[in-house]
Amino acid sequence: MYFTRANDDMEFEADSGRVRQLLENLFANAVTHAGTDVTVTVGTLTNGFFVSDDGPGIDPVERDQIFTDGYTSTRSGTGFGLSIVKQIADAHDWDATIAESPSDGAQIEFTSVSVASSQMGN
Repeated sequence: MYFTRANDDMEFEADSGRVRQLLENLFANAVTHAGTDVTVTVGTLTNGFFVSDDGPGIDPVERDQIFTDGYTSTRSGTGFGLSIVKQIADAHDWDATIAESPSDGAQIEFTSVSVASSQMGN
């Protein structure tokens, strides 16, 4: 897996352990569906951040289901990884949406993120 960081840094208020779990789940999901040569990018949005990859993407038919507990598109999947991601986003009052990355892979966008007070007015 290759990791890249896009655009500007961003500080936001969140439980660091839960954010680590969110990122680990998204990274693991990218490797599961795209293999170890996948490139994962984390970047900022106007009011949040995104995690994208250059894998096969998420079938538009499945997009409404992927955050559901127990939903998996693979035989070996547990169906908990992305539902945990959604639970973490919800616990922080973030909106989590599925999009297509610029490389046609998956992109999960987290918006309504509270920017850290040290960045207010920058």
